[in-house]
Amino acid sequence: MARMAGELLKAFRSQATACHKLGSPFTAAVCELLSEHLDESSRFGRRILGWPGDPFADALALRAAGGFHALKRAGRSAQLIATYPPEPLNRVALTAALRDSIAAQDGFLHDWLDSPPQTNEVARSSVLLGGALILAEAFGLPLDWHEIGASMGLNLGFDRYRYEFGTDNWGAGDSPVLVRSEWRGQNPDTAAPVEIRHRAGCDLKPLDPGSPEDRERLLSYIWADQTERLARAGAALEVAAAAPWRVEQADAAAWVARHLAAPPSAGAVRVLAHTVVWQYLPEATRAAITASMEEAGQRATRQAPVAWLRMEADGRDTAAVRLKLWPDGTDHEIARADFHGRFVEWQTR
Repeated sequence: MARMAGELLKAFRSQATACHKLGSPFTAAVCELLSEHLDESSRFGRRILGWPGDPFADALALRAAGGFHALKRAGRSAQLIATYPPEPLNRVALTAALRDSIAAQDGFLHDWLDSPPQTNEVARSSVLLGGALILAEAFGLPLDWHEIGASMGLNLGFDRYRYEFGTDNWGAGDSPVLVRSEWRGQNPDTAAPVEIRHRAGCDLKPLDPGSPEDRERLLSYIWADQTERLARAGAALEVAAAAPWRVEQADAAAWVARHLAAPPSAGAVRVLAHTVVWQYLPEATRAAITASMEEAGQRATRQAPVAWLRMEADGRDTAAVRLKLWPDGTDHEIARADFHGRFVEWQTR
């Protein structure tokens, strides 16, 4: 019976290593056990072993792990309930639970692979807030905020959360969402006034924070042994469900062209922001977005600046946070960040 090999095996093992580094030994174990034991005896196994795309870019290991977490959260597998957190990790019992769940829920797990993970990691809002503070200090203008790959729009509401940065804090004390993020280096000035004049977001497959089914899908992608992340996301879902905005279903390139390449409106900074999205976009989409931003930048003035804030992978253990500003056209790495926002190392600007 065929088992994982080649790039597919590397993808699952690489994801396991990343999970260990990001503080989730349990999800790492799920990825490792699947890489060792999955075979072609199920539709789920055959689909993974015959995956036609790039297993790294498609986050295949996290798609698979999310399906098992969804079954556990829904109470559809007694074996998973008995082996998932808060129970201690038992690799032998977990192996049996994964095997039995595949046999009992093959169709569900097969179909779960259709969509890429959408964790909409709330702690990445720490990076977005830092960028907003830098822009507020630099220009003294309100912000027209645009986000691609916005999923449920949880990070669209970054200014409605409260933050603890170790020795500093920001935000309303009564917000139900608390983001703890260690800020290091030359921190942005938390006294700079951040005003969001307009906000909008898009996603190819947006989720609705008011939908119980969509909420469960998002929570299933959050790693089962990271209770603080799960609680924070649950609180952010409540805020997003009550918010007046919803994420628009749209192709990112067309959406950016429509929103950012239009003639500027003076009196605000037009911002395009995204976090851990770029790797999932086709090369043609990336090129089109870049062209639209350059076009928008050519029209920018000091009274109508344009900013491109992105937190994306660049092959290192942390994410690169870059900020490009127009009309000057400067583009700098302003920070390195933990992929889940646990810390941000701000750099000299």
